Amino acid sequence: MKKDIHPKEYRTVVFKDMSNDYAFLTKSTVNTKDTIVWEDGKEYPLVKLEISSTSHHFFTGKMKLVDTAGRVDKFRNKYARHFEAGKSSK
Repeated sequence: MKKDIHPKEYRTVVFKDMSNDYAFLTKSTVNTKDTIVWEDGKEYPLVKLEISSTSHHFFTGKMKLVDTAGRVDKFRNKYARHFEAGKSSK
């Protein structure tokens, strides 16, 4: 195996699914600016997730539209003039 290819700075981090407030504590090397106080009273770095195994339809068996950032509306607003121009030229 190659030497010195794996990160050495593993630390305890909280990952939180923002769609259902499910959180879990694990080790990671991910960098984050946010922190959270965990159940043990200690403060840990926080990584916010949009989808986790507790909210993904593959694991839950339920189809759910997750549009937390309003991506569809942003797309429609951004390209609305292009759609209107295409309709009027036909």
